[in-house]
Amino acid sequence: MSSSIPIDVPAPFVPAVGLSFGQPGADAVFVDAANPMPVRLARGRAAASPLAGTASTSGRVGPFVPELDRPIHLTLSGNWSGRVRVLRSVDGGTTLDPLTLAGEPWGLFTTNANEPVAEESVSGTSYYLELSLFSGAVTYRVAQ
Repeated sequence: MSSSIPIDVPAPFVPAVGLSFGQPGADAVFVDAANPMPVRLARGRAAASPLAGTASTSGRVGPFVPELDRPIHLTLSGNWSGRVRVLRSVDGGTTLDPLTLAGEPWGLFTTNANEPVAEESVSGTSYYLELSLFSGAVTYRVAQ
């Protein structure tokens, strides 16, 4: 759309415009690299359904399909003896790979635990638990 009114520059300068923030009654602080906007990403609850249960025999449980870019937490509890290993698959469970960190085993537990084990960035990835129990029962939960 054309305009018949020309745009006229009112002065030979550009006024400085910048964002600032502050508390009521205090001086404003301009936003820059040393003073970023005081905000954080507010996320709702994760929609991924937890993988949870109790097992007293060895086997594999899963899948847990995580949301991307959120920590995946593993909780193990109970009176049990054995090993629980976290496995990752990018092909729907056909291939299951153990987690590693710098080439060393990661996500391998022989006692109760409550900790983040991974954060996924590949769409369609799923997680499984491999249970090798000698005695007792382990209660597990994989969730975000």
